Order: sequence, then C-alpha cells, then structure tokens
Amino acid sequence: MKAEKVFTMAIQSIPSEIHTVEKKLERFCRKVGLSQDDIENFGIATTEMVNNAIRHGNKNQVHKKVVVKFEKFTSKMQVTVADSGGGFDPEGIADPLDPENLYKDSGRGIFIVKMLMDEVKFNFTEQGTEVILIKNLKARPVSAV
Repeated sequence: MKAEKVFTMAIQSIPSEIHTVEKKLERFCRKVGLSQDDIENFGIATTEMVNNAIRHGNKNQVHKKVVVKFEKFTSKMQVTVADSGGGFDPEGIADPLDPENLYKDSGRGIFIVKMLMDEVKFNFTEQGTEVILIKNLKARPVSAV
C-alpha cells in the first residue's frame, strides 16, 4: 500500500531538535486533516520515541542522525523513528505500573506510546533500531448533498 503523503527528515542527536520534529509533525498532521486528538497523541508518542532514539539509541552522539518519516495512508497515519542504536528487548522493559517502578525517573515512555497508538512495531537491523507508530484513522461521515 502506497502512502498518500510522505515527509522525511533527519536530525542530529541533540535534544533541542525534538521541538523541530514536533513542529513539522503538527504541520504535516494538520495538512492531511487529522483530528486535534490524533495530532496531540502523535505529538506525545513521536517526541517520546525521538527522545529515546537520541538518548538510548544514539547515546547523544551528535554526529549520529535520527530519521523521522511521516506517512498518511487512506486509513492510517504512520510515523517511523530510526536511530543507529544496537536495539533493546521490548519484552524486557520493566512494567511502570509495578509498585517498585512507580517512582522511577524513567521507564514509562514506551508504555505511554502503546496507550496512545493503535500499534507500535520495533524493527532491529544492523543499521539500528526503527520504531513504527500506527494510528488507524476513523472514516469521516459523508455529508448529504
């Protein structure tokens, strides 16, 4: 299935670049007609995954890029975040709702992202880690003429 609209950008692994991604994503989402709720959910999920890519994947190494791709399909919106990191075990992430983890400073990002998106996929390759965020789009009612 081919995307109707696509936008790809690469940023340096600098936390201040997250704001740039957020602005571009919001503009893209508005252009393709997403609801305000979907725009906000994608904003939270994407910035969390870009932050993880910078901090955990690329280990804040400025010369390493994070590539972000926005794709609008007929029935879904997809954002892909790719870094140069060695990957991780998604099943090995501690449950943030476990009482021993409630007061930790980190460890909630992927949990939150999974709550906001319809699907979250992880691809691990020799080139790095790719996270794919998918939100199914509700069909808009057709107005009577």
